[in-house]
Amino acid sequence: MRNMLIKGDNLKALKYLLEVRNLAGRIDLVYIDPPFATNGNFTITDGRTSTISNSKNGDIAYADKLVGKDFIDYLKARLVLLRKLLSEQGSIYLHIDYKIGHYVKVAMDEVFGMENFRNDITRIKCNPKNFDRLGYGNVKDMILFYTKTSRAIWNEPREKYTERDLEKLFPKIDKNGKRYTTVPIHAPGETQNGESNRPFKGMMPPPGRHWRTDARTLEQWDEEGLIEWSSTGNPRKIIYADEREGKRVQDVWEFKDPQYPVYPTEKNAALLDLIVRTSSNPNGIVLDCFCGSGTTLKAAHLLGRKWIGIDQSELALKATIEKLDQIDGDLFTAKPDYEHIEIERAFAEA
Repeated sequence: MRNMLIKGDNLKALKYLLEVRNLAGRIDLVYIDPPFATNGNFTITDGRTSTISNSKNGDIAYADKLVGKDFIDYLKARLVLLRKLLSEQGSIYLHIDYKIGHYVKVAMDEVFGMENFRNDITRIKCNPKNFDRLGYGNVKDMILFYTKTSRAIWNEPREKYTERDLEKLFPKIDKNGKRYTTVPIHAPGETQNGESNRPFKGMMPPPGRHWRTDARTLEQWDEEGLIEWSSTGNPRKIIYADEREGKRVQDVWEFKDPQYPVYPTEKNAALLDLIVRTSSNPNGIVLDCFCGSGTTLKAAHLLGRKWIGIDQSELALKATIEKLDQIDGDLFTAKPDYEHIEIERAFAEA
């Protein structure tokens, strides 16, 4: 499949992908950042972007006028089509404001099933706000993460340990100055005749437990100095900090918005990099039907995925094309090649 950048109403564009391009069940990842039901307009004036709704000046980048039930109905119609496009190993991440997000979750539960809800991710979007208001400062929005089935693509994301993490998680230091911790070499549950219930150094696992591996491997670890013996003769496995890939990513992410965005809804590129890496594989197809300035598409391209972007805003498509043009092709990454599709014309010619 060739990459696509589609101009037009995304409801029509999604139907085009289903009915004309026959892409049902072929999309592995959807990320969308739809309007937030703010009842405002977002503008660009002389190249400067307003990230505050109801700006009085400049060209309207997009109008965010649907609110309440109308907004939920608008979004749900698109979610139904997106589910049809998703592969059986597909995932969807929906980025939304906290004021409307819980209503959106109800709609997503209906379309994707409550059993396929994975996370309500809190995204820290800005520095603390110190102006007076009735309520706490708002520094977050939310990302709702669903999969189509329990067989979704999942490339375990890891992040580097901080110095504080290292001190807490790996409190011991060996004679070479390397940080480490120790863990038990036994686990809950008994085995009767398995290799994990053989004697190790003349000892058996404690009652109700079994060795985490076979006794032969335990012997090898001990020979390699990877088992630490306590003063009372209790063996524990040594885990070095520099052997770990990092810690698991949790459900609070700090990816602040760009300070000088080129488009009102532009998101942190590292956020999209994390999502694309985690929930898609090389050569899989990534879809963003509210593509804005094209951050999702750029992340997908740089990571070797195919992509489809949809937006009806001229200013959004201009920002997307400029962002894609900034990608320098090299030995590992080709310059973006894509079809530029006008949805009305494409349907008429189909």
